Amino acid sequence: MAKHIIIIGGGIVGVSCAYFLHKAGHQVTIIDQSKMSDGASYVNAGYLSPSHLIPLAAPGVMKQGVKWMFNKKSPLYIKPRLNADFLKWSLAFNKSCNQNHVHRSIPVMREMAVMGRDLYHQIKKEERFSFHIEKKGLLMLCQTEKALHHEDELVQIASKEGLQAKTITAQEVQKMMPETALDIVGASYFECDHHSTPGEFMEEIKSYLLREGVVIRQEEKVLDITTAGSKITSVHTDKEVLTADEFVLAAGSWTSTLSRKLNINLLLQAGKGYRIQTKTPTGITYPAILAEAKVAITPMNGFTRFAGTMEIAGINHTINKTRVEAIALGVNKYFPEVHITEQEKEAAACGLRPVSADGMPYIGKSAKCDNLTIATGHAMMGWTLGPSTGKLVQEIIDNKTSSITLDMLHPDRKF
Repeated sequence: MAKHIIIIGGGIVGVSCAYFLHKAGHQVTIIDQSKMSDGASYVNAGYLSPSHLIPLAAPGVMKQGVKWMFNKKSPLYIKPRLNADFLKWSLAFNKSCNQNHVHRSIPVMREMAVMGRDLYHQIKKEERFSFHIEKKGLLMLCQTEKALHHEDELVQIASKEGLQAKTITAQEVQKMMPETALDIVGASYFECDHHSTPGEFMEEIKSYLLREGVVIRQEEKVLDITTAGSKITSVHTDKEVLTADEFVLAAGSWTSTLSRKLNINLLLQAGKGYRIQTKTPTGITYPAILAEAKVAITPMNGFTRFAGTMEIAGINHTINKTRVEAIALGVNKYFPEVHITEQEKEAAACGLRPVSADGMPYIGKSAKCDNLTIATGHAMMGWTLGPSTGKLVQEIIDNKTSSITLDMLHPDRKF
């Protein structure tokens, strides 16, 4: 039976939910507080990465985060602060950083990532979209033998999961990209990964949704949510009161603030990431992550994007120039002939990625609300997992058998 569904949040997860719910015959409205033209869905590295099997909460991550806590140039920066939500998240995240959690997460991450990657291609074909998407794999470039050894271990894990991956020499990488100088000892090469130009997809899918009759309410903020019993009856925005049969909460880093109005306490923190880009030819023709520097480089449609850092410092859009400089220095260290200009650094942008307490998304219905589906917490995998999340949300609302087992993604899970 067709329903009216309100989706709060218009990033990659929100528009993906709208797409699949519309295709299933529902009447859909998206509400977003922004102009839907910037943020994490627009400034990310554009990777469709089944290679990213390991969740953010992995052994050693919190320990490393504490070491880096007072270094604002570090790839992972956790700003220390006396905030109850942050402290609860920190304790739960630390508990999740264990090998058992990683072992249980790997098959779920693999399934969701492969599904998400393939759905981008399916959407492009079915809707005759023209956005840039390409299969060139992903290189993990290493400057130390220690990093290369770690990457080789990840290659073995990926291979066991049926993904195409291998370790290659510095000379082999140089042959792949002969027009740029490299300073590395070797790399892992995940042939299973694809990449895209995010802004192109976002603009195309928004235009499609509008043509199809999906209502998109931009620059409209949800202020309150009204309930009766265990159901939402309406949402109150800064413009009017809206009613629907079902609601989807896909507001990224703002989701926990809204969920608290329903007495649903999601452990969630905003992880800020930055991007710099250049139209100057770099000779970098393959997507690559600088293993030690934690910087992602993507040859997009007409420009090269450099993205990186995870800054857990609350919800803010302040550009930390120290962290932008760290990205630029990291790029030049691996690619000595690539120099990011001051103007390009000044034009840096950032986006907030919602990070759950175990690095896994929250997808599903809370026991506290019958007609609400939550979809957030994707950390650095939001772009890869957006379409698969949208499909799973549609299956949940339509009471269909889920394409993927959702136990590890349940919003009510304990840590």
